Amino acid sequence: MVERQLPVRLSPLEPQYHPGSHGNFEQGVDVILSETRPGSILQLAAWPGEEKRLMSAIYKVAGLALPDGAGGGVANGVRAAFGFASGKFTVVDEAEGLAAAFSGVVTPDVGTVTDLSHGRTAIRIAGPKAEWVLAKFFAIDFALTAFPVGAGRSTTHHDVFAQIQRSGGDQFDIYVFRSFARSFWKALCHASEEVGYEVQ
Repeated sequence: MVERQLPVRLSPLEPQYHPGSHGNFEQGVDVILSETRPGSILQLAAWPGEEKRLMSAIYKVAGLALPDGAGGGVANGVRAAFGFASGKFTVVDEAEGLAAAFSGVVTPDVGTVTDLSHGRTAIRIAGPKAEWVLAKFFAIDFALTAFPVGAGRSTTHHDVFAQIQRSGGDQFDIYVFRSFARSFWKALCHASEEVGYEVQ
């Protein structure tokens, strides 16, 4: 019996992904850019009135206790979840197969589970100037008091839909459509040149 291998997911950033230091880095780099490549990126949506049951399912499957309200979130380094609209959540895991784990828990009367793993690219920006660079793109208050660790936001940059989660004090994970990822990456690199950036 021949074991079937899953196809390797290629990065859309590959032609523009150049590791090393770039831009004005003579005094050091203030931004670090990378692609995180999580195995699972899911969108979960609750039917009206079923938000608490869906949040309970997220806790049961992923072990992530979400705070009430859209925009609240949690990240533990391996898994992350955040609300980006009323009753809608993004759940991310380093491992593949998270959608299958939810399929038996999120019943049709609670809501839906959509696997976006092959349709999204995850980009991380970190460093002391991460907020400053992101503020060039998005009309969001990136201050820690307004955008706490774990919280998420959904927004657009020139019609490119983006979901952003603050995954650390000066670290953000951005999820964009795979088809727009390369152009967004190029723009992010260009915006980071002024402060010096490193691609890891």
